[in-house]
Amino acid sequence: MTPRATLRLQFHKGFTFADAEKLVPYMAALGVSHLYASPLTAARAGSKHGYDVIDPTRVNPELGGEEGLARLVEALRRRGLGLIVDIVPNHMAASLENPWWADLLHHGEASRYARSFDIDWDTEDPQLRGRVLLPVLAKPLHEAIAAKELGVAERAGKTFLHYHDLHLPMTGPDIDRQAYRLAWWRTANDRINWRRFFDINDLVCLRMEDEETFENVHALIARLYREGLVDGVRVDHVDGLNDPASYCRKLRRRLDPEEPMRPYLVVEKILLRGETLPADWECDGSTGYDFMDQVSALQHDPAAERVLATAWAQLSGRPADFAPEEQAARREIIGRSFAAPLEAAVAAFARLARADPATSELSRPALRRALVEMLVHFPVYRSYATPTERPKRDRPYLDAAAHGAKRTGRTSDGWVVDTLHRWMTEIVPDGAAIGRFQQLSAPVAAKSVEDTAFYRYGRLLSRNDVGFDLDRFGTRPADFHALMEERCARLPRSMLATATHDHKRGEDVRARLAVLSERPQAWIDRSARWMEASGALRTDGQPAAGDIAMLLQMIVGAWPLDLASDDAAGRVAFAERLAGWQEKALREAKLRSDWSDPDQIYEAAARRFLQRLLAEGALPDLLADIFAFVQSIAAAGAVNGLAQAVLKLTTPGVPDLYQGTDYWDFSLVDPDNRRPVDFERRCESLSSLDHADALAHWRDGRIKQAIIARLLAMRRALPDLFTCGDYRPVAVEGPMAEHVVAFLRTYGESHLLVAVPRLPQALVSDRGTLTLEPKSWQDSVLSVPGRALWVDAIGQETLSAPGGAIALQQVFVRLPVAVFSTKWS
Repeated sequence: MTPRATLRLQFHKGFTFADAEKLVPYMAALGVSHLYASPLTAARAGSKHGYDVIDPTRVNPELGGEEGLARLVEALRRRGLGLIVDIVPNHMAASLENPWWADLLHHGEASRYARSFDIDWDTEDPQLRGRVLLPVLAKPLHEAIAAKELGVAERAGKTFLHYHDLHLPMTGPDIDRQAYRLAWWRTANDRINWRRFFDINDLVCLRMEDEETFENVHALIARLYREGLVDGVRVDHVDGLNDPASYCRKLRRRLDPEEPMRPYLVVEKILLRGETLPADWECDGSTGYDFMDQVSALQHDPAAERVLATAWAQLSGRPADFAPEEQAARREIIGRSFAAPLEAAVAAFARLARADPATSELSRPALRRALVEMLVHFPVYRSYATPTERPKRDRPYLDAAAHGAKRTGRTSDGWVVDTLHRWMTEIVPDGAAIGRFQQLSAPVAAKSVEDTAFYRYGRLLSRNDVGFDLDRFGTRPADFHALMEERCARLPRSMLATATHDHKRGEDVRARLAVLSERPQAWIDRSARWMEASGALRTDGQPAAGDIAMLLQMIVGAWPLDLASDDAAGRVAFAERLAGWQEKALREAKLRSDWSDPDQIYEAAARRFLQRLLAEGALPDLLADIFAFVQSIAAAGAVNGLAQAVLKLTTPGVPDLYQGTDYWDFSLVDPDNRRPVDFERRCESLSSLDHADALAHWRDGRIKQAIIARLLAMRRALPDLFTCGDYRPVAVEGPMAEHVVAFLRTYGESHLLVAVPRLPQALVSDRGTLTLEPKSWQDSVLSVPGRALWVDAIGQETLSAPGGAIALQQVFVRLPVAVFSTKWS
């Protein structure tokens, strides 16, 4: 089963199955084949995302329960649509709302769920042996006891330990003899003896390698699939699992024992530095971060990288290149967030060393130093060794990590690194140590790169997003074609995403900021003037120059197309949204503030700067200049946005539309990107589409919706072309060849010709429209096979190709994007 296209919806108490049921006619009219749902199992009360699961055996009653889900699916089936569901096998909520966790806290190792959670029951910490650390106290334990914040009480014949609103189960009256040890939350990173999702104390990781746990977690989704309610799944954070390959193969057979390859199965996987999804996982593909990165890089001019990087370093005092920023963040995050799991890995490798006389003198301090250096330099999320296999594809990444570790670590530790490298590339008697390293490197990468370094590095923020490879600032059309040809050959059913619930910036924010790469020096000069002019808004030199520079990028990138500079109320609303991003950015960067220790003075100065600049308009000339600059690049940014949408809908793979992105998407990081969507307005505009009017009023987003709907209709009419068709680059000749990406999709007698502009600032008119200037093409042409007549799939015009050449000014007559077909109208 291959979806034609998906629409991702975020379910929560404020948006339920009943709400989605009302949107089914819109989904069908838009042209998607599947609703792609956020997690549907029971989650913590009021959960906004569903990833904090408390019971994987039940459909979330806050969403409407199984009855509500059945009604939604019935409505979907009536319209010929299906359902794909996000599942969360890696972790659950470490909450008393979770009956598994509550049972564990009551019975400890004797709990039926003791093997379900990834807990080190035999930890070297004598206070925690046979127990779990429970870091829920707001102060050290002795202070909480002295303050009489802990109390024992009877309720319904059971004994509970009370701490504020927590009621913890007890097996006797002695506080120090429970299955858990209470602790100050600040000690968790150093002492915790169970694996968390990243460094979040409220999420505890599961052991999918345990048969009973696997069954308990997947029985519901397997039944829903068997009963025809679900067509496929998205696996959240697959890299957190002990053995992702075995898990994925096992999941397929649990969903459909008779036809295991039938369910649609994609995994959330960050692919970096040329990494590809292994074929032996038997997945249809990833959730699309890789495509999001590839299309973004295509829209950035590689030539701008060095000048932008140098300017950033001079302005901020931070590194010009991302690599040293990443390595510094990795080193810091290992120490502050992952000291306990690092120590557990050190202990496991020490046991491995003692088992072999040749390595028995390897000391734990040396192992610790070497492991830290390898984690600092690990180029991808993780390796995938098992007790019986060392995949060859891991070797280049392990080699790179070892090389980097020997370069920056102690010279005398080189032999330790060599020993670790040998253990990781050869079969060893005890694979537990390798497994600990693999399950540590993934969260270290996520927290260090996405959640730290991305917020410290401001070369151009459009290239800082989930799954993006910052080694590559921009790519040329030939490189993009090569990636698409590889996708067509290897993973033609993989998802194609341009926005997600986790993105740092909306797809059209990135598209607009990409325009800055076309004229980098002009942007550098302009932003430098703004920095100087805004000096009066700083408080005692705060915020720092780098933080101001990032804020200015966000203002330029996210300024709503319908916000006039004199709309005071609109500016206030925009400033409030940016303030939410600003607070998160400062705390994630961990340079001047932090989630654990917010610097209220610095944050107040930063927020005041934003409010005075944008909401209050304290410097009207500066604000007017910012607004004028936004208007000067808005059309080019919108052209990028349409090109991005067309590529997602026509290249090999399954396009995914994140909720609301059928209009312009100028959202910020969560929770801004999870705001309610005005579906009523979208339903109304889709039912009365007028392409000419939508183009004339392009700022309202209807033109994007119109193009998406038209191309989804084509995908419905020509399913084999998009599912099985090949991908062939089309040569572009002439001085503007680098400003076009064109390709053919062919299957049987069906042919599709796609052409979109690249680096469009030099192509758009100066009249504030999306029309491309005919003269800008300078007689450049597409070289296409000698087919006589092409039909415009969007506007129903025709185009001839005498001699196999088409002038680009003929291709982009009315719209800034072009899709032509020989088989559909």
